[in-house]
Amino acid sequence: MLSGRRTVALLLLVAMAGGCTAAAPSPMPAPELRPSWRELTLPAPAGPAGRLVLRDATVCDGRWYVSGALADPAGVTRPVAWTSADGQTWRSLEFLGTSYYGERAVIYALGCRGDRIAMLGARSGGAHGNPRVTQWYGGPDGPLHEVIAGFQLYGGPDAVNTARLAGGPRGWAIAGNRLAGAAVWLSSDATGFGIREGLPELAGDARGETMAYDVLPVPDGWLMVGALSPADRIDRDAMAWTSPDGERWTRLPAPASPAYEQFDRVAVVAGTPHAVGLRGDRFGAWRLADGGWADAGAFGSTRPGPVAWVAGVAVADAGLLAAVSDGEMYRLWLMSPDQGWVSVAPPAPLRAAGVSAAGVAGAGGRVLVIADDGSGAHVWITDLPAKHG
Repeated sequence: MLSGRRTVALLLLVAMAGGCTAAAPSPMPAPELRPSWRELTLPAPAGPAGRLVLRDATVCDGRWYVSGALADPAGVTRPVAWTSADGQTWRSLEFLGTSYYGERAVIYALGCRGDRIAMLGARSGGAHGNPRVTQWYGGPDGPLHEVIAGFQLYGGPDAVNTARLAGGPRGWAIAGNRLAGAAVWLSSDATGFGIREGLPELAGDARGETMAYDVLPVPDGWLMVGALSPADRIDRDAMAWTSPDGERWTRLPAPASPAYEQFDRVAVVAGTPHAVGLRGDRFGAWRLADGGWADAGAFGSTRPGPVAWVAGVAVADAGLLAAVSDGEMYRLWLMSPDQGWVSVAPPAPLRAAGVSAAGVAGAGGRVLVIADDGSGAHVWITDLPAKHG
């Protein structure tokens, strides 16, 4: 048995040896870009004042757009949108609504082609309180015309949602979902759309349920992104589809993975389509190369419980900018050409609780962020260098 003095000495030697052992290296924090944000004040549109509600932003043909609604004290909304030639000086656009729900629409999705802008709006109503979707089109200086459409086009017993719209050389397309699965609405000029639902490969079938979240024009037609919920397991796999005309679709799945994955948004970066969405407990990106999807990095994290999603993506000289909700806050990430995915410090805490929204837009060296926490909305802008470090 060791004496007390020898025991103390041995313990000291053990402690000293432990103190000399190299500690495991701490994981390196993600690089963070801290731009100088400037808050913008959008001019008040004609008509009664109200609380600003913001839902989307985009840039097309050098023209910037921001959209949403104004809400009066009773919560009654009316559609609003603004445009700018440089992202700094803005003016409001006129809306020529003709229907009950059109006059109350919240403009949540923007799409454009050349000097034509198209929009999707919605306002809950009716016996079941479902969103009543309206569609709009106009020139860069307005006015915005409401398209008169039958209730069954966007609603009815088979309705699920209409998500995003885009314009391209082959016309216009809206990505959305019906009870049969992923669906598409097509138009030659955005003045009226026709629905295509239940299409082979695009819709769900014995392999599982399909969902579409975004659509993009590509040189050989259309690229739509979303997910597949396989029939034989509780999971979700990232899925895309290509089509030469919007009528015939071919599936283009992401590489198989045991993680819960989906494509939320899609954009073209340096001529290559990139999809961004959920990847297990993180966010991920994929690039479309040589007819298949390749890994373009993972970033951020999601929290258990609340649903996480990609709120918006934008492309600028600095790279691909993504606004994501981790279930608690909206956060900004940039896929930089020289550093991979880099965290971007937001202009303010962007809370994602309740009825909230966020979005991004970009062109050249300039990027714009919108955020709405349900009680107030804001717009910020900054100039990002093409190189970081």
